[in-house]
Amino acid sequence: MPKIDFKLTSEQIEREGKDPVTVISVQGWLDAQSEGKLITAAQEAHAQGARCLIVNLEDVSTLTSAGIRALQKIYLLFNPSEHTVQTSRMRLCNAPPQVYHVLSLTGFLQSCPNYETLQAAMNSLPA
Repeated sequence: MPKIDFKLTSEQIEREGKDPVTVISVQGWLDAQSEGKLITAAQEAHAQGARCLIVNLEDVSTLTSAGIRALQKIYLLFNPSEHTVQTSRMRLCNAPPQVYHVLSLTGFLQSCPNYETLQAAMNSLPA
């Protein structure tokens, strides 16, 4: 499988009566060459006031340990030290089977769940 160039987009979605949600959609390989770009995008969103984040993994073809490290750093940025899965302010969505498998093997899904759709991830976030 040829390596797909890494791309990401970010958008803010308003929710009535709740904090807005920033959605970062990732495409390509999430690896050592791209982890910094994802972390920077999340840091910029946080600096601009984002408090709820969804990382859309729908178009990620490969997730390496560096990609897991990036997701972990972002998770820590968006969550206070005292939180539970229910109060976490970060979600994942649309992980393809091969990416979901890696997330599952590493145990990352125990603290940051993946949802089958963007809407389901949004609905699960706290106010």
